[in-house]
Amino acid sequence: MRAYVIACANTQATVRGPGARVCHETEPDVGQSLEVVTIRHAEPGDHARVSSQLDEWWGGRPMRAMLPRLFFEHFRDTSFVAEQDGEVVGFLCGFLSQTYPDQAYVHFVGVRPDERGSGLGRELYERFFAAAGSSGRDVVRCVTSPLNESSIAFHRRLGFEIEAEVDDYDGAGAARVLLRRKLL
Repeated sequence: MRAYVIACANTQATVRGPGARVCHETEPDVGQSLEVVTIRHAEPGDHARVSSQLDEWWGGRPMRAMLPRLFFEHFRDTSFVAEQDGEVVGFLCGFLSQTYPDQAYVHFVGVRPDERGSGLGRELYERFFAAAGSSGRDVVRCVTSPLNESSIAFHRRLGFEIEAEVDDYDGAGAARVLLRRKLL
């Protein structure tokens, strides 16, 4: 079994999992039988820890350049890092649109390969949805490659709809699937 500790600025934490509850300490007593994953806001120092994992997590594909440090400095309220036993096991970097006041955008999300299917990706998105919603945003957008069928399926399970597939979206030969989710 797994528990998610969602670290908050005021040190309150929400534990999600079987028998979900709220506690008022940074490390709640969740019992010896649970794996504890802490989800917290990204910090500038997390960039090196996260970006150094990207190419490996994506099976050797060169992904590191797609995640600049600016997300860990300027978008900390909408970017999250998940840790277990001091190791990064997932992250989500997103922002509130400056152009469209009703929208938020997820730039990059990743879960360590051995953690995929554990619910961690959903937990990271739920945290982002909450941050976007509390800022008055009711639409979340993201894009993925049309070749990344597992990403498309994952986002559809989260309630995203495919708006379009756009050829050359990110330059010649770089098609993208545009995804949109309306927050409730």
